[in-house]
Amino acid sequence: MKKLESRQDIEDLVNGFYAKVQKDETIGFFFSDVAKVDWSHHLPKMYSFWETLLFGQISYKGNPMAVHFPINSEVPMEKFHFDHWIKLWTETIEENFTGEMADLAIYKARNIANLMAHKMEMARKMK
Repeated sequence: MKKLESRQDIEDLVNGFYAKVQKDETIGFFFSDVAKVDWSHHLPKMYSFWETLLFGQISYKGNPMAVHFPINSEVPMEKFHFDHWIKLWTETIEENFTGEMADLAIYKARNIANLMAHKMEMARKMK
């Protein structure tokens, strides 16, 4: 186990997490079938997103919430999907990292998952 302390650590975390997601029966289809994610584009964006959130390196530019609304309108992204996302994220961190930044990555991901779940549900109700 090592501390989560560098851009390389974030890349390793994100790569490990999305390797799980791609094979996952509960949420994998959002990425492969609905969003048809181009991993060569998505992964670097996620490295920058988490680097910005955890280390304050302002390398991410974008609006993650806005990207999810079109997916949600095509196939509902429900609370249990986000709960499962956070389960995979937490597992990936706990298998590989320890320390304050690892704990912060879990904390921030939980907040993001809860906020996204709420906003996606509200968007569906507004239809």
